[in-house]
Amino acid sequence: MPEPVNLWPLTLSAFTAVTAMGVGFAPLRAALHERRTGLQPCTMEGMPENIWIGRVPGLEEVELPADLAGFACRNNRLAELALSTDGFAAAVQAARERHGAERVAVVLGTSTAGIEQTEQAWRRREPAGGAMPADFDYARTQDLQALPRYVRARLGLRGPAIAVSTACTSGARAMMEAAALIAAGVVDAAVAGGVDTLCRMTLHGFAALELLSRGGPTRPCAADRDGISIGEGAGLVLLQRPAEAPPGAPLLLGAGASSDGHHMSSPHPEGLGAVTAMRAALEAAGLAPDAIDYVNLHGTGTRANDAMEDRAVHHLFRDRVPCSSTKGWTGHTLGASGAIEAVIAALCLEEGLVPGCLGATATDPGFRSAVARDNRSLPGMRRVLSNSFGFGGSNCALLIGGPA
Repeated sequence: MPEPVNLWPLTLSAFTAVTAMGVGFAPLRAALHERRTGLQPCTMEGMPENIWIGRVPGLEEVELPADLAGFACRNNRLAELALSTDGFAAAVQAARERHGAERVAVVLGTSTAGIEQTEQAWRRREPAGGAMPADFDYARTQDLQALPRYVRARLGLRGPAIAVSTACTSGARAMMEAAALIAAGVVDAAVAGGVDTLCRMTLHGFAALELLSRGGPTRPCAADRDGISIGEGAGLVLLQRPAEAPPGAPLLLGAGASSDGHHMSSPHPEGLGAVTAMRAALEAAGLAPDAIDYVNLHGTGTRANDAMEDRAVHHLFRDRVPCSSTKGWTGHTLGASGAIEAVIAALCLEEGLVPGCLGATATDPGFRSAVARDNRSLPGMRRVLSNSFGFGGSNCALLIGGPA
């Protein structure tokens, strides 16, 4: 086994995203510039009333390869869409040929995996005894491990396949864990990120917590914000060492994580865990706070989360660094959000763009960080810090940088 190497930096040799704006980063880029949300009123049957969601159109019609048809569920169909766009599968194939199939890992985050498939099967259960339908395959659909197993098989890989489920930090934490595998010499490259899809359990669960925005899309950081809009999406990256990546690829400069354990579903009000994760990401990259050009906030649109994050960001950056949440475009994609927002960070670097919070006609007057309401051009942008926070006190920060 090769000797361990320094953990940072790594290169995002390839990346892609599927969101409510469309398939691939081209529609995502266009929507960011045009300030066009992907959120729409929810028309799914049996869901909470008067909510908006971010739904990927046409997902139900996506077909998996015939030899992998047993993995068919909404979550794996979304993964298939991501694999099939932006040249992602071809980039992984090149890495596989370079390193060997057993030397490429798959590390993916998700919060609910294919539970929507179980919801469908439950409605079709045998009336007399309640048995689930014979065609229901738990291991290849609902199980958390179904997602990395499908992606590994689809890409012809034989390295580790790992599922990460740390609530809304899953996609970001998967990238961090993939980086650790490369640094330890276990693999030479990794497919990392997150995939999460809409389902009844998620929407009704957040409704029960009284966290959903009602009557309109989520408005992160706004004075009148009233909650989350749930979305679905996939964000995938191919991580490699810089010497093995194409020129001009963005870098994962560092990452940091913490667990404050303040409350199962509420963040520490002063953001102590968030500060710890951001500071750890900066230290991993060997950078000071003044080296950051833009902070992509977790920014869910709830009263407590946004207020906590404002305090945490101000603690490190004061009002010097522009910050905003992009969940007004995508909705909160839960276990995929950290990975999707890492892709958004890479796009912001490429475009020199700070995407101002959608719907925030007036920001919370109590906020002290430099929240951007409108898009602004920032030529020469070099580094973006992207935050993810989750239930149970899980915190993760990724530091994305321009090419070396």
